[in-house]
Amino acid sequence: MRAEQFTAPLVEHGEGPAWSPHWGGVRWVDMLAGDALELDESGEVRRVHVADVACVLRRRRGGGMLVATGTGLVVSDGDGFEGPFREIQRLVDDPSIRLNEGGCAPDGDIVIGSMAYDARPGAGTLWSYRPDRRAEVVEAEVTISNGIAWSPGGFSAYYADTPTGRVDRFAWSPERGLHDRRPFVEVDSPDGLCVDEEGGVWVARYGGGAVHRYDDRGELTHVVEVPTAFTTAVAFTGASFDRIVITTSRLEAPDDSRAGALFTVETGVRGIPLGEFAG
Repeated sequence: MRAEQFTAPLVEHGEGPAWSPHWGGVRWVDMLAGDALELDESGEVRRVHVADVACVLRRRRGGGMLVATGTGLVVSDGDGFEGPFREIQRLVDDPSIRLNEGGCAPDGDIVIGSMAYDARPGAGTLWSYRPDRRAEVVEAEVTISNGIAWSPGGFSAYYADTPTGRVDRFAWSPERGLHDRRPFVEVDSPDGLCVDEEGGVWVARYGGGAVHRYDDRGELTHVVEVPTAFTTAVAFTGASFDRIVITTSRLEAPDDSRAGALFTVETGVRGIPLGEFAG
């Protein structure tokens, strides 16, 4: 399978793609610029500045958007794109640390990980933030926290701490949250990921120019080639959830004319809707 370029190279470091039927189109972030972007059905791209850093975004169940910034969580009201945004939780006070990537659990918590700007080992934390404003540590001493997504039915979740060279699987329940982390599959430079309705896990490979799909036993079933090396994250989109979008980065490929574009491919399998924040 080969992904097709969907937009011009609009961003320096694309991350966090998301789609909701309540939105006008695909949304994603230009992380280190602190901007959120939306590509509507007409092909028009809109951009709004959120904070110094914008890591990932998700819809709020009651309408509005949650965005993880470098230091905490901000929200907007209503399903419009422009904001304004207000902070609801600060998670990081160390200026050498920033938030990186996350996703919403079936009960509406947001799980978000952090990393050091210099990627020093063990400096990051994986947090779970509840709608009642409680923040809990899920995993301490992670390095580059990436790619959290839940399985069909929500009984497990997939997570990548990139330097480990693997995707791990957590058990999940409303009572215990994420627990019992264990290795799922070895992947070279795993970044963002998403899950389809068959339990397949689609993993962006940073520096690998590809997205790999693994079935729920960890067997490689599909390879999507992307014509730029630094693929960062992936999400299912559209009313049928049968197409993925792939974000890319030009941070380490400034001379690549396609780096920083959004790419897309039809998968032949349907995805599952992204979780929404209940707060």
